[in-house]
Parts: sequence; C-alpha cells; structure tokens
Amino acid sequence: MSELPRLFGPDGPLAKRIEGFRHRQSQIEMAEKIEHAIDHAGVLIAEAGTGTGKTFAYLVPALRSGGKVIISTGTKTLQDQLFHRDIPMVIAALGIPVSTALLKGRANYVCLHHLEEAVADGRFMNREDVKHIQVIRRFADRSLSSGGTGDKAELSDVPERSNAWTSAVSTRENCLGSQCTRYADCFVMKARKAAMDAEVVVVNHHLFFADLVLKDDGAQDLLPACNTVVFDEAHQLPDTATMFFGEAVSTSQLIELARDARLTGIAHAGDFKDLQESAMVLDKAARDLRLTVREDFGRMPGVSVSEREGFQDAFTKTQEAVGELREMLESQSARAPEIANCLDRADEIAQKLTQWQGAGKDGGIEGYIRWAEAYSQSLAFHLTPLSIAHIFSAQVFSQKRAWIFTSATLAVKGEFGHYQTEMGLTNPDDKKISKTVADDFDDDAFNEKIKNNKVETASWASPFDYPNQALLYLPKGLPAPNTAEHTEAIVNTALPLIEAAGGRAFLLFTSLKAMDRAHGLLKDLFEQKGLSYPLMVQGEGTRTELLERFRKLGNAVLVASHSFWEGVDVKGDALSLVVIDKLPFAAPDDPVLAARIDAINQAGGNAFMHYQVPYAAIKLKQGAGRLIRDEHDRGVLMIGDTRLVDKPYGKRIWQSLPPMKRTRDADEAVAFFRADMPQISAQA
Repeated sequence: MSELPRLFGPDGPLAKRIEGFRHRQSQIEMAEKIEHAIDHAGVLIAEAGTGTGKTFAYLVPALRSGGKVIISTGTKTLQDQLFHRDIPMVIAALGIPVSTALLKGRANYVCLHHLEEAVADGRFMNREDVKHIQVIRRFADRSLSSGGTGDKAELSDVPERSNAWTSAVSTRENCLGSQCTRYADCFVMKARKAAMDAEVVVVNHHLFFADLVLKDDGAQDLLPACNTVVFDEAHQLPDTATMFFGEAVSTSQLIELARDARLTGIAHAGDFKDLQESAMVLDKAARDLRLTVREDFGRMPGVSVSEREGFQDAFTKTQEAVGELREMLESQSARAPEIANCLDRADEIAQKLTQWQGAGKDGGIEGYIRWAEAYSQSLAFHLTPLSIAHIFSAQVFSQKRAWIFTSATLAVKGEFGHYQTEMGLTNPDDKKISKTVADDFDDDAFNEKIKNNKVETASWASPFDYPNQALLYLPKGLPAPNTAEHTEAIVNTALPLIEAAGGRAFLLFTSLKAMDRAHGLLKDLFEQKGLSYPLMVQGEGTRTELLERFRKLGNAVLVASHSFWEGVDVKGDALSLVVIDKLPFAAPDDPVLAARIDAINQAGGNAFMHYQVPYAAIKLKQGAGRLIRDEHDRGVLMIGDTRLVDKPYGKRIWQSLPPMKRTRDADEAVAFFRADMPQISAQA
C-alpha cells in the first residue's frame, strides 16, 4: 500500500513541517501517478492546475525513489528556488538522506582563466566595468578559499547585465577544457562532478537539451545518467528542443572569434602580425554582412535574405575571411592552447556557414527549415527541424528511464494531442522502435514499454474556487483585433476597470508595438484624469526588478508583452486585474511556423485547427494564469478579442480556461471589484 496518502495527509510530515501546507486529494493522486511512472520506467504527461501543488507532488516520489533523478525547470530562477527552498523543505519533512546538486550552464560560473586574462589585459570600455571585474575577482577568490560554487547568482553586487561578466565566464566555444591552467580549480568541473555524485540533480531545460545535443555528437555527457527525468514547466519544451536540435551561427559569433583570435595572437604569437590582420578582416566582413539586412529585428525565410542586394557577395567574403583566419590559426596553433581553441571554433563556424548556404540549393535539406533572424547588432542563420518529434521520441523510448512532463498548461479542453504530437510522445501502432533496441534491456516490463511506447496522460483542475474568485470579461463592441484602432479601444475599455481595481493591473499584449502604444495612451489618460497609479512598462528594468517594484507598490499598473505571460507569480492584493489584448496566435509569417503549417496542410491536415488554435489556447492559459495565484486571490480577466465569441473555434479556446464566471457587461465587471476590495486610492 502506498505511503503517499499518509505523507500528504493533514496529519502527515509535510503538514507538520511545512508552513502553509494544504492537504489536497488532487496532489495525492498526482504523486501516486508519478510514483507509478517512476517505478515502471514509464512516461507520464501531467497537467496540474494552479494550486494543485505539483512541485511537492513530483518531489516526494522522486526523492523517495532511491535512484538517480534529474529535475529540469524552465528558468534559472525556478531552478534556484527548487534547489535552495523546496527540496530542502521536503527532505527535512520526510527525514530521508538524499544528496542533491545544482547544475547550470557554464556561463553562470566564474571562469578563473578568462577572469585572470581580463584583469591582466584591462580591456574594458568604462570605469564601471573595471570596478565590476575587481568585485568578481574578489568573489572568485572567496569562493575558491571557502569551497564555494563560483555561481554568479551569488554575487548581487555586480548586475547580471554588466559587460564585465562577458570577460569573467567561459562559453562552450572558448573553454580550453583539460588544457586550461586552472582546470583543477574550475568551478564548472566541480559543479559537474557534484552532479555526477548526487542522487538528485536540478538543471534547466536549456542545459538538459544542450547535453542531449552534445551526447548525440559523441561528446562526454554533461549530466549524469539517471533513472528518472522530471520536466517542470514542460510546456516550454517544444520551443527549447527546437532551438537545440537545430543549427545556428551568427555574425556575433564571427565577431567574437575575430576578437579572441586577435587578442590571443597578441598574447601568444605577437611576432606573427598576419594573424591579427586576418582577424580584423573577419571582423569587418561580419559587420558588413549584418548591414545587408536593414531590419533591426525580425525573422525571415532564408531565400528572402539570400535575395537581398549585396548579401551573396558579403556572405562569400565572410566565408573567405573565416578560411583565411583559419589558415593563420593553424600555422600558429602549436604555440598555445588558446590559439588551438580559436582554430576549432573557426572550423565549426566555417562548417555551419557552408551548411546554411548549401541548404538553399537543390531543394534544401529535407526536414529542415532555412531561415535568418536579425537583431540590432547581429544576424543569425538557422537550420531548424521541421519537427522535433522523431528526434525527441528516440531519446525517450530508447532508454530505460522514467519521464515525467508536468505543467499547468499542457492540454486543450483536457486533450493532450497537440503537445504529444509536437514532442513525439504519442502511442501510434507503427512506432518504429526496433525489437533489437528493446531486447538490449534485460527487463520484460521495460521491453514491453519500448515496443508499445505507452504514454500516460492525466489532468487535475485547480482547487481554487474560480466561479467566485474570478470573472472573465469579454467586452462588447470592440473593433476587430487586426485593425489599427484596436489597441486604443482596449485601453479605453480597460481604464474603468483599472480605476475600479485601484490600479493593481497587468496589461498583457501580443506584440511590442501594441505594448508601446498602450503604454503611451495610458500615460496620457492618467495625466488627463489625475490618476497617480504607478505606471510601469516592460523593458524599463529587468523582469525581476519590475516585479519587485510592482509587489511593493501595491497599486501599480504594468504594461507588458510575452515576458510576463508566464513564470510570474504575484499573490495577494497587488494584482487583481489582468487584461489580454487579443488571442496569442503565433505570427503566421514566422518562417518556422509557416513551414510547419505548409507541411501539415500538404499532408492533408488542418494546420489552423490542429496546430495554431491549440497553440493559442495553451498560450492564453498561461497569460490568464497570472490572475489567481492562491485561494484568497480575487480578480477580473479581460480578453479584448471578439473572436472568442464570433468564431466557431473561440468556444474551444475559452473552454480551456479555468471555470470562471463570464460576462460581457462592463458594469458587472466594474462591480466585481467592490466586494472585499482593499482601500487603495488612485492618489496614494
């Protein structure tokens, strides 16, 4: 008989040791499902509504399993919270000895070698960077002497955006590995060793998929082999996996290579000026290549970029410059490992440039999308898989391991088909996992899993009283969401709600353009009406900084875009109104989405209903989830998109939301705030 009901019970160890713990039957059921999947090396996709307690629901069976467990989270912030707060609480409550480790990507740890070079060279743009690098040096010395981790998250005195960090950490490209003079003291290697030795390792999705890619390339495993993988915030996996299973190279990487080659040449081959000159030629070629695309930001198909005036010549000159630099580096590579490292990077970049250029010929590379993305200072070239399903499913179904995927937003109206199809976690009869692979494991139960690829799904609704805690407001008379006047109408419609709520609002937009427009309109309206609610906008600080200010102010209005649709938790009176301007359909002109839509339609499917609508429904659930974060929260969710009621698919989307009371009446929405509203003044 399972111990879980007792452990999660009202008189169990969790309730006794953890402040604020609530006994919830749905949490027990979820934990039991996860325990069964772990015991049988199964695959479980579990959606748990806000308040279910999914973190403890997977931690308890994972920590009790006795095997190796990797827990992967969506962000480094959640990773730190899980490792430093949640796991220690559960271990203490259960009274079990479990060794744990926190592992992040190498860019999160001080690199002693690069730090020493930066301090010695003094190559900084301003005094603030000089000050910061000295603070980092003292931090690294303390970490070394005290057995610390060297994790830059522990150094709050240097902002994460400081340029000094660029010189104080390593990348996969410029790490010298075992040839480094500071290898024995390396914080990254110490973190990896700790992860190898630990029973439970906490990582993030980016690191997990980077490891999968490196292992596929035959490199040494970054993460220890394990019995169980738990993905929290698993709805992020399709995008993360797509990024890592593809190939990319950018002009920024070219410029960084040119910079490192030049400085390395000065330090270790100062008598060979040709190396420095070749590096400068590459730097100019990369910058000229970026200038062939005039847009500051944007994604575009590869063929569109290739047809730009001057692009082909600039691309060819860049390839030639990489080749010339490579020859210079090869001639000097025996003089220092730093030069040899630059040579390896030049080889890899040259290969990716050739691959991207070649993918534009003779029908391209089957199964891959060729595209480019412009940034203000860079141009990136991508080859992205049309589908990651076959790549990821091969990982899942060829290893004796339990896989747990959990999030509050995985299903559409209780159906997981969209997510399963994207991730390759389906149960088709023709799954091509060979009998030979299955027979490699001396385990009948697991062999059966391999052959049948059985995937279990389960869903638990939020325990919150949504019909009484929340109101879904769909305003009447709004213009169509694709019209120029839509954003102004959203702001004007939301203003009475903002006043009724006493500020305390998120206004979430599906584009930066609409966000900026709304912020300007609200600023003018607040001035005209004499409203002094603090008005904030995404971009005027980091997300963490803005959230801290929002919580402390208690009556602020935050205008934001995609960065605040998920991973944001504001409990209590500070947030009582969430406004979403329109349904968050992905931009149809995005080259990756356009290619996938075309592939689905050509195969006889309906891409809009089977791909775009489920995507929008899941994304909307994420935005709506910002409103009710605990059992005492109350608030209004306003969605300013008439398609929810005018289009046949609209019902499918709003039925995926929690069961809030619904209204189209503005007075009823305003009246909702009168009940139990805290005394907050616009003039406060």
